[in-house]
Amino acid sequence: MAKSQQTYNKSEREKKRLKKREEKQKKKNARKAEAKESGKSGIQFAYVDHNGNLTDTPPDPSQKLAVEAESITLGIPKKEEGDEEEFDPVRNGKVSFFDTSKGFGFIIDTENQEKYFCHVSGLIDEIAENDKVSFELEKGMKGMNAVRVKKI
Repeated sequence: MAKSQQTYNKSEREKKRLKKREEKQKKKNARKAEAKESGKSGIQFAYVDHNGNLTDTPPDPSQKLAVEAESITLGIPKKEEGDEEEFDPVRNGKVSFFDTSKGFGFIIDTENQEKYFCHVSGLIDEIAENDKVSFELEKGMKGMNAVRVKKI
């Protein structure tokens, strides 16, 4: 009896597999028919032209560029000793506004006339309006902030 049961299960699995295959074939045929009706077959084979655009025509071999693998730089080029620019992080400016009760103000850089936010937590000396100060810049939430502010 076990043998007949096994045979029955095998035949059921085979029926399910065949039914699934037929459904898949029907769907495939339906997609093909739909593509023919709409006239959209798409690009069967695409090429990339010299501008990087996809086309259905092969590129012109005369416009092909020869590139040496050694000339391609991956990453950031290494700095040589003569390339370094001297950058002084300490800047000078004038306090344009400072509210001690609120604990913030603004400093105008003397070099580029940029206005920088200054918080009381970034002060070394106490400052007031029109004081000449030296400061460093640090990236803040809304832009560059003046920190380590000292009177000159």
